[in-house]
Amino acid sequence: MTAPEKTTGVELTGAAAEKAAALLAQEGRDDLSLRIAVQPGGCAGLRYQLFFDDRMLDGDHVDHFDGVDLVVDKMSAPYLTGARIDFSDTIESQGFTIDNPNATGSCACGDSFS
Repeated sequence: MTAPEKTTGVELTGAAAEKAAALLAQEGRDDLSLRIAVQPGGCAGLRYQLFFDDRMLDGDHVDHFDGVDLVVDKMSAPYLTGARIDFSDTIESQGFTIDNPNATGSCACGDSFS
């Protein structure tokens, strides 16, 4: 049996899926998805938004990763194809990170990209 084809173009690592699932369990809600979007803003022109959402919008792309639904809206999808969301919890860094091969530059604070 083959795995279903992914439609978002975004990879959610096992560590990121595990952390997102733990946060969802902590909230006690099973109606939320993890949404990643790209919005105008930041010093470099575009900014990521990563949040839990209970809405489904027309044209949304959805993939399932280890108990977590990852959602990408149709306008953000071209900017995120090939991106990888990870989670690290080390002394040096804690939190979600986004590695996006489409980003040609970023600002010094790392909060936005172009």
